[in-house]
Amino acid sequence: MLFSSALIGLREGLEAALVISILVAFLVKTDRRDHLKWVWIGVGAALAICLVIGTVVAYTIGELKFETQEIVGGSLSIVAVAFVTWMIFWMRATARVIATELRGKLAAAVELGPAAVVAMALLAVGREGLETMAFFYANVRTAESGTTEPLIGFIVGITVAIVLGWLIYRGAVRFNLAKFFQITGVLLVFVAAGILGYGVHDLQEARVLPGLNTLAFDLSGPMPEDSWYGALLKGLLNYSAQTTVLQAIAWVAYVAVVLPLFLMPRRVSAATPAVAKEATQ
Repeated sequence: MLFSSALIGLREGLEAALVISILVAFLVKTDRRDHLKWVWIGVGAALAICLVIGTVVAYTIGELKFETQEIVGGSLSIVAVAFVTWMIFWMRATARVIATELRGKLAAAVELGPAAVVAMALLAVGREGLETMAFFYANVRTAESGTTEPLIGFIVGITVAIVLGWLIYRGAVRFNLAKFFQITGVLLVFVAAGILGYGVHDLQEARVLPGLNTLAFDLSGPMPEDSWYGALLKGLLNYSAQTTVLQAIAWVAYVAVVLPLFLMPRRVSAATPAVAKEATQ
């Protein structure tokens, strides 16, 4: 759980940090510093909204009956998988041009007024926040009760992302973000497959889906989840020692479809500038 949570925190946090650094750099370099406060107001509002939604969801689910909790939890896990799938393909397509697109949208927002700047920053950062919240909740549900690994992982990942975002903004670090998002995208495919499997299992426990007692394999003996190697697999791939047939089918089908599509070569113009360079110009 520690690794997968840190990976998600790093990926989502770096996206948000990159968006903020691009917006701030654009306003600074175009001598529009008076609009910076509206960007930060939008960022603060996005974080506050995500925190409120996360608190309400956590409190509400805790008050539900067991089967209802499993239905809601399983559904949110599937929503988290949908988010991460959309996110990795969106970033794959826009990693090289995100700075240019954001600059154009911010320039238009500045012309419209402070409210438009606030709204743009809120939506840009709020999307990342809601995705992160969904991933965090899904990872907490798949972790053992009482463990703090998901929280620690997210804090570590987001902290590293903030530092990297600041260094990129300052021009101290330049690296191929498109390559970074490709590598983390591959890893996230497997993380998402594990979350999907747990979502299916939750729905089976709620009797929404059949086959709760039909196991594809039971490795509780040779590879228990509380062993160091079981814990490693659980942290990396959301491994479950007792996996139902339906869980296994969902995991294999997701990886078999999404991974080849994600790795499929795509045409990119040689003239397109790298986002790492655009972010600080």
